[in-house]
Amino acid sequence: MYKILTLNSISSKGLEKLPRSNYEAAPEVQYPDAILLRSFNLHGVPIPDTVKAVGRAGAGVNNIPVADYSERGIPVFNAPGANANAVKELAIAGLFLAARHIPAAWDFARSLEGDDERINQQVEKSKKHFCGFELAGKTLGVLGLGAVGVKVANAATALNMKVIGFDPMLTLESAWQLSSSAIRAQSIDDLAAKSDFITLHVPLNEATRQLMDASRLKIVRPGAILLNFSRAGVVDEAAVIEALDDGRLGAYVCDFPSSATRNQPKAIVLPHLGASTGEAEDNCAAMVAEQVRDFLENGNIRNAVNFPDTFMPRNGGVRLGVANRNIPNMVGRISTALAEANLNIASLINKSRGEYAYTLIELETDIPPETFERIRSVSGVLSARIIPA
Repeated sequence: MYKILTLNSISSKGLEKLPRSNYEAAPEVQYPDAILLRSFNLHGVPIPDTVKAVGRAGAGVNNIPVADYSERGIPVFNAPGANANAVKELAIAGLFLAARHIPAAWDFARSLEGDDERINQQVEKSKKHFCGFELAGKTLGVLGLGAVGVKVANAATALNMKVIGFDPMLTLESAWQLSSSAIRAQSIDDLAAKSDFITLHVPLNEATRQLMDASRLKIVRPGAILLNFSRAGVVDEAAVIEALDDGRLGAYVCDFPSSATRNQPKAIVLPHLGASTGEAEDNCAAMVAEQVRDFLENGNIRNAVNFPDTFMPRNGGVRLGVANRNIPNMVGRISTALAEANLNIASLINKSRGEYAYTLIELETDIPPETFERIRSVSGVLSARIIPA
């Protein structure tokens, strides 16, 4: 019986992927094998030594101390792309909100007083203040062409917008899905200088922190509109406010309220709604639950943010999963320990990713405790576990 600690309300569509015959999933579980969460902040929260995996029902993992868990050999799974359609739809809505001044116009309409004749008079007098522009023919710069960015680019193309994109890490899969009419920008600055709208769809890391800073905002087209449905930290908020005040930016649409943006007249601020749809929550929960289950039952890794994708078809034998530092001769030391115990390897796969690596081995016979302990004690091994046949 596997025990799963749920630190947030996890969609039933996800929990259904964990059969009750083999899994206990609840917020009060003791000594869990894995943790499932959404937005719960795990930084500074001790987790039991029994935890073998952490799964976030969403894309970003900023609420999880990934570096600490990597050192313990714990894969951190997420659900990339599972909420992409929800974020895409909100980003497209953001284009309309800004282009047609809808929030300000709505506030004005709600403030009207008097009878219908008086209201009509006020409308005819003031509607000119909310005159906007059409999206067709405008240029949308998409920074980040992953699951969300590609969908946004294609939706904008369907609205007859011109689309330019930039992503130095563009995958072949994303390139296949991207509309052929999208143009590749030469750099972030090139994209910023050529776009009427700039939409950000990048993860928050050291390379992307304050990606849109004061120097970059100085080269945007006058009156350009910046959209951020990525993470708050990918923009320099103080520089954005300054650009709104001096007119370099026509509007800032974001999903991350703050004291600086919530009362800025040109900022359209939403309460982190990007993935807040029932469909997205179901998709994310189902995807991450399946990944955690496959890891616990088979040792396979899919969509971990800290260890390489590693998949090996199951042939019925006992398995050994080893997370280790990416240093020379790790596979040799593990296989030597197995060979000296007269254990025959049926299948073996080893993958590396940056500082870390993962080895999955299927054996024809069980692993003696002393052999397992020998492997666990190898310098560089972060975690090891036996997965029954």
